[in-house]
Amino acid sequence: MTHRIGLVVPSSNVTVETEIPALLSRHTEQFSFHSSRMRMHQVTPEELKAMNAQRERCVGELGDAGVDALLYACLVAVMAQGAGEHRRVEKEIRGQLPDTEILSSAGALVEGLTALGARRIALVTPYLRPLAEQVVAYLEAEGFTVADWAALEVGDNAEVGCIPGDRVLEAARGLDLSGADALVISACVQMPSLNLLVPAEEEFGLPVLSAATAGAYTLLTSLGLDPVLPGAGRLLAATH
Repeated sequence: MTHRIGLVVPSSNVTVETEIPALLSRHTEQFSFHSSRMRMHQVTPEELKAMNAQRERCVGELGDAGVDALLYACLVAVMAQGAGEHRRVEKEIRGQLPDTEILSSAGALVEGLTALGARRIALVTPYLRPLAEQVVAYLEAEGFTVADWAALEVGDNAEVGCIPGDRVLEAARGLDLSGADALVISACVQMPSLNLLVPAEEEFGLPVLSAATAGAYTLLTSLGLDPVLPGAGRLLAATH
């Protein structure tokens, strides 16, 4: 059996369609991936709002493909709309596709951190500082304490997909991780981080996850599949 995964992504995003399939290819089950795109280039409040307005069309297209699970894959587009927004968005999408498992990157990150038992966390984000502050506020409204965070201040979403791993790790090294339960090394599905997870866990000595690994975790659990993938960090290990 092949599980069909639907991805709603910003038009300028290339990373989520690389990292989610790469992660799930490590599972014993088979998956196929089907995307629909919303126009967005600059990561600004105005473009994010305009992008969200295209959601209904994208969801309808993926419904035509008969996907088993759908991931609304733009974390900041949801979190920038205010506390608890992922629940409202997922509920609305579920109204369109009642027979499909509906998830969002924003909700997946909350679920992944909760699964790890993390309460005090640190973040690396690519966003301009005002948007990064909204992500921090969103997670704190979910009951997490954000001990420290970094904003790489990249506003062009295409450029976010080209941020080198050493820059991401350098930002992580600049964080105060004392007392942190987990590090989110990429709070964005567009900022590449797949190859950083295991080295970062070894270096920092705590669970390291990303928007992509959280998305993979929730996709697997929503489909009733074992959320275990090798080489993907502690969230996707046999034991957390």
